[in-house]
Amino acid sequence: MKIPQSRIKIIVFTFVLLINSVSFCFANDSDSSKSKTISFKIKLKSADEVKIKPAPLKFNKHFAYSFTLDDGYRSAYLTAFPLLNGGKISNPDKNEWKIDQGGDGTTSNGLFYSDGLGNKIPFKLALAINGGAIRDLPANRGHLSWQEIKEMYNAGWDILNHGFHHATKHGTNYLTEVTENTTSIKQNLDFTMSHFVVPGGEGDEKYYLEYEKEALNNGHFSVASYYGFGPVFKVDSKVDLDKMITARTFVQSSKDSTSFKTMDRYLKTLDSIVKQPNALWFNEFTHGTGNGNLWNLSMRFPDFKYYMTALANKYGAKGSDTIWMAPGQEVYEYIWLRDRIKVDYKQKDKEIEVTIVLPEIPKTFRNRDISLTVDTSSKFEIESSKDLKIKDDGKTTHKQILIQLK
Repeated sequence: MKIPQSRIKIIVFTFVLLINSVSFCFANDSDSSKSKTISFKIKLKSADEVKIKPAPLKFNKHFAYSFTLDDGYRSAYLTAFPLLNGGKISNPDKNEWKIDQGGDGTTSNGLFYSDGLGNKIPFKLALAINGGAIRDLPANRGHLSWQEIKEMYNAGWDILNHGFHHATKHGTNYLTEVTENTTSIKQNLDFTMSHFVVPGGEGDEKYYLEYEKEALNNGHFSVASYYGFGPVFKVDSKVDLDKMITARTFVQSSKDSTSFKTMDRYLKTLDSIVKQPNALWFNEFTHGTGNGNLWNLSMRFPDFKYYMTALANKYGAKGSDTIWMAPGQEVYEYIWLRDRIKVDYKQKDKEIEVTIVLPEIPKTFRNRDISLTVDTSSKFEIESSKDLKIKDDGKTTHKQILIQLK
């Protein structure tokens, strides 16, 4: 796996992009549901003037943090998933490659942020997988099984296309790698992947450009590659998502496994980014999360646990609660929908009628939620039809409304 030589250079480049306010746009929504209009009423306790608009990020969070595990290694299920979602973390467990993909054997209560509406939501990651490597045997296999992937997917983790065989060398059929993996996941898990991560390795010069082309031409909305925009995006204004190609940066353990100094440096970088006044979206990657530093491109489990726990304690439900810890696909889909809805409202004394025109939404979207910010000092209640699922904090902080579309 080719890793950027200097993380510092990438972060500097990122802030240059922020200053220049890079924007993207989106095509490829021909396979979509029909647009429609929804409406509901807000009942205020006082007749104060109210302002309503789409929130930059879901739950009106300050920043979204998306973290992806490349290659579908089993440590994702043995350690990362139970740590974040809650459950029994694997004991040390050597795989078929004689590398320990297990953890510390403890039981985790999970790591959470809140939705601001009284509910805790576990941290979720994404998995970039190769369908050709998924199997049930041997018992100490290095890759995930279909059932393990399904369990994580059902818990809200997103599955990204990483090529069917993780092929990169001369002679690779890039089109087949993209489409066979899409077919494999559809046949075994019954959903269609919509985002692609270029597999790393030895290959012809600029082979990644071939992957980018084939992925975007065959139904994928974005590609994480060697070079591109990001890994930090300003999202407080409209973001056009057209054939989005982003650059990957990695969080990895150092050779020194006796302290968490390396993780502290990553956390310090993250802290400097989220101190920016505007809403942001930050993407990062790693490979394995077991006790062994898989291929020296991974996070040892003690480092992964320290890093994720630190994020939860500082930015999650136990801390400032400013993080939206969600896979990149989930964040992408929220921003796509946010920028295409049309929100109108009319206030008459203590009653507000809100109308939202929805765009045609691609059928491959998993997430169709809308967060609205409500600027009012008055408590309020929502009145809507039974087929519209709406949550609000009108009786407490009266700042947001969440609409969950079917």
